[in-house]
Amino acid sequence: MSQDILNDTVQPVQSSDLDEETLFVVSQTFKALSDPTRIRILNFLCSEEHSVNEIAEKLNLSQSSVSHQLRFLKNLRLVKFRREGTTLYYSNDDDHIMNLLQQAIDHATHT
Repeated sequence: MSQDILNDTVQPVQSSDLDEETLFVVSQTFKALSDPTRIRILNFLCSEEHSVNEIAEKLNLSQSSVSHQLRFLKNLRLVKFRREGTTLYYSNDDDHIMNLLQQAIDHATHT
């Protein structure tokens, strides 16, 4: 892709336009996406909700590790949960992030 085409399609926000809170949230979002375990969890939650036990079993992780990562993701509002009895079911809470994740996966697997 030529630089001219890239300049026509991507309009960067000037760094002077970003306030401290926005910078912090963006950096925390990329921090969330920089961890392989969190990527696996988000990818698993991409299409449907799952309980902590289902996530742990499917991804071969401990329940405490999954709970810890979900708490981190929930604090960033990347996942949400609902309670059914004593079971918590998690699902994605931000389609923008899921699209970003899918684009990164597509980029990584592009040959």
